[in-house]
Amino acid sequence: MTNDRPMAGSIPLTFVEPRTIPTYATDHPALDSFGRRIDYMRISLTDRCNMRCVYCMPAVGMQFAPRPELLTNDELLLVIRAAAAAGFRKLRLTGGEPTLRQDLVELIRAMKAIPGIEHIAMTTNALRLRRQAKALKEAGLDRVNVSIDSLDPLKFRQMTRGGNLEEVWAGITAADEVGLHPIKLNAVIVRGMNDDEVVALAELTTRHRWEFRFIEVMPLTGVAGLAEDGVVSSAELIARIEAHFGPLLPYGQDPADPARRYRIPGAPGKLGFISAVTDPFCATCNRMRLTADGRLHLCLLRDDEVDLRAAIRNGASQDDVEQIIRHAVQLKPWGHGLPEGILPTLRGMSELGG
Repeated sequence: MTNDRPMAGSIPLTFVEPRTIPTYATDHPALDSFGRRIDYMRISLTDRCNMRCVYCMPAVGMQFAPRPELLTNDELLLVIRAAAAAGFRKLRLTGGEPTLRQDLVELIRAMKAIPGIEHIAMTTNALRLRRQAKALKEAGLDRVNVSIDSLDPLKFRQMTRGGNLEEVWAGITAADEVGLHPIKLNAVIVRGMNDDEVVALAELTTRHRWEFRFIEVMPLTGVAGLAEDGVVSSAELIARIEAHFGPLLPYGQDPADPARRYRIPGAPGKLGFISAVTDPFCATCNRMRLTADGRLHLCLLRDDEVDLRAAIRNGASQDDVEQIIRHAVQLKPWGHGLPEGILPTLRGMSELGG
């Protein structure tokens, strides 16, 4: 997979407000200016969370959006219908922590009924999943990713600033039992915190049909200092795992999947390595992010946004919103600016959902 930039004009890297939107054809899926089909929307349902993970939120000083600034259910569903009309097929519900939404089951049922939406996944810390898994599955949720950064209860509590590992395991078990498959577990590996558990985390795939994904810590607002010394490259992680288990076997790769996938020989599960910092996957990016306050965030590690909430509250119709989404896709940058020293300053991970 290559990440070389194509020969094309530069994308304006400024905050974007939709004013005069060109008219785009509506008889084909949205393609960006580099020819990538953008069909996957990650939707932050809330910026609030019941944990305070060290790589996601600062210990103090978090300010959450007032409720009137968040999209209402009707506004959110309008955006999803418009996105589906523009060719978006896959949704991922994120946060903050999406299970904090009191109407989550009803929202998922309504989303799944929208023509064109083929798949709905959710990323969760699983603290509430034990009680919710069955209802979420029945409403139409297809599968879950669960964040689990340590197998040591004390270290887990320290990294999440209060998380209960036992409850997380109960949530994973419940998701497994009701069929929210394939289950993927995520760990953000931070040097000096949990990098000593890499082999133990990988070993889970020798006992379960889960996919365990190792994620490099990213320099987002509020935790950028952690990324200066905390990044453990995927290459280093693979070397540590292979030193214990032997050479990993490459596994089938979806070009749009950010994870490089492998399998420990003989293991029923899989491993994935997401290397946004040291080996970016911008060439095959197919996603956009919708923040809880109604902005389309065009690249996780840039600040560019298009304000859908303002358009809707100024009377934009579903067709209008579809045109704005298609315009935002055209404005999507090629990739992040970390190699050039450009860091995101607008939002933290808890507002973007990863």
